[in-house]
Amino acid sequence: MTRWLRRALRIATGLLLLPVVAIAVLMAVWAVKPPVSTLMLARYALGERVERDYAPLDRIAPALVASVIMSEDGQFCRHDGVDWGALHEVIEDSDEDGPSRGASTITMQTVKNLFLWPGRSVIRKGLEIPLALALDALWTKRRIIEVYLNIAEWGPDGTFGAEAAARADFGRSAAALTLREASLMATALPNPVKRLPGRPKPGHSRLAGIIAGRVARSGPWLDCLRK
Repeated sequence: MTRWLRRALRIATGLLLLPVVAIAVLMAVWAVKPPVSTLMLARYALGERVERDYAPLDRIAPALVASVIMSEDGQFCRHDGVDWGALHEVIEDSDEDGPSRGASTITMQTVKNLFLWPGRSVIRKGLEIPLALALDALWTKRRIIEVYLNIAEWGPDGTFGAEAAARADFGRSAAALTLREASLMATALPNPVKRLPGRPKPGHSRLAGIIAGRVARSGPWLDCLRK
């Protein structure tokens, strides 16, 4: 092998490892520091509005935490970052046009928001899975849900995180949300641009009622979030 080819291979290897190292460093830093999402960074770069007030989990109503987990990822406390059963079902149900639904866990959505890009693609999903497994191994479940609740897009005009969303929609802090308000916020997450918790449409309101009922009947099932 010629010298220039060996050098080219070393450079290519270094370029491939660079994002891996960068993500590993960010995972370590953001385990204790408030992170920002790639979407937030994009809005900052474009000079667009970003409204976010980071709130530790102790300052977020348990009703919101439970509602988001019940709505987004019911197996959150049990899986290793990937819900393999749900993922298998999605693959089995896929046709030639691809899957008709997703199987993203809260952990997968967190790594997407922190390190990847929006939109559906096989490449992004392929990256989400190993990143979610790594994040679940490095962070506690408590830290994962806290970060998710603080970086999720929660409004049509640059509103991110539970605290900013609660104040925008209900004029109160995330700590003071009722179960009804929390369920409306949780069920807005799949489409935060069109679903407005403060002014819910009938379908959104019905879905929130279902989630609120499930949370009320669920009992103490969030033991994985204890300090």
